[in-house]
Amino acid sequence: MTSRSVRTALLLFFSAVIAALGTATYIYQTDIQEARARVATGSSLAHTSCGPIEYAVTGDGPPVLVVHGAGGGFDQGLDFGAPLAKLGLRIIAMSRFGYLRTPLPPDASPAAQADAHACLLDALGIEKVAIVGGSAGAPSSMQFALRHPARLTALVLVVPATFVPRPGNGPALHTPPETQLLFETALKWDVVFWAVSRLAPDAVIRSILATPPNLVRDAAPEEQARIQQALKHILPISQRRQGLLNEAAVIPALQRYELEKIHVPTLTISCADDAFGTYDGARYTAEHIPGARFIGYETGGHLWVGHQQEMTDEIASFLKS
Repeated sequence: MTSRSVRTALLLFFSAVIAALGTATYIYQTDIQEARARVATGSSLAHTSCGPIEYAVTGDGPPVLVVHGAGGGFDQGLDFGAPLAKLGLRIIAMSRFGYLRTPLPPDASPAAQADAHACLLDALGIEKVAIVGGSAGAPSSMQFALRHPARLTALVLVVPATFVPRPGNGPALHTPPETQLLFETALKWDVVFWAVSRLAPDAVIRSILATPPNLVRDAAPEEQARIQQALKHILPISQRRQGLLNEAAVIPALQRYELEKIHVPTLTISCADDAFGTYDGARYTAEHIPGARFIGYETGGHLWVGHQQEMTDEIASFLKS
């Protein structure tokens, strides 16, 4: 190959690289601007005695406070609550401490977060409410049941981060091998998370969403769309970072709550193949809350793939009854 041919080949190569980078930059800018616009609208800010709390409301009927998990915000609560709203429930979705427009206070413990739930209800003029707490939203939901029992009508814990006795006093939740690596990298910057979720979606689904990727690939189209939306709605990660850091400190240190003192109708739900290991905790919690019911699925991962409609119907029926 002549030197001229080499120069031409190199020129074509670098031109292709620059074009690819330009395309990627354009797509990223489009996606991140869309994500920022999405979380900048559709919510309100309540100025409560516990500080500012972001929230959104949808649907009509008995009020249900949806307490989101790690990496969430009011938008994750609305995503989860939308099917329940269609079945005749009024969904109140808030952003927990450190997520989106709700600031992280010095005391961001589950107990303090439970009191903030009560402060939000005060601001909205709601005396009693049912609570659906998902994943890392479960500890404050249970604390609400213990600290504000007169204001709670029912409690639902979905793939909950809860205490369960483990050999050697192991942590409440398992951590998939890739999770810590992604927490140190992809969950720090919007652009890195966007790139990883685009280039290696299976790794993110397995480690961040704690769900077997093969379940998603084999799922019905509507379930695949739901999981992709969950993945997409983690952006902008930069506006959720403080909340995620708080979860990293709070969840591994969870202690046993006085479950026997929870006296409201309670339902816990989990999947045996949830990579965060919530199945044992959900079952243990139901066994120790008087009269509680446990629903366990063999498969589904942390996002209950394949059980969305069934689970929604179960929760709606439970709350309405």
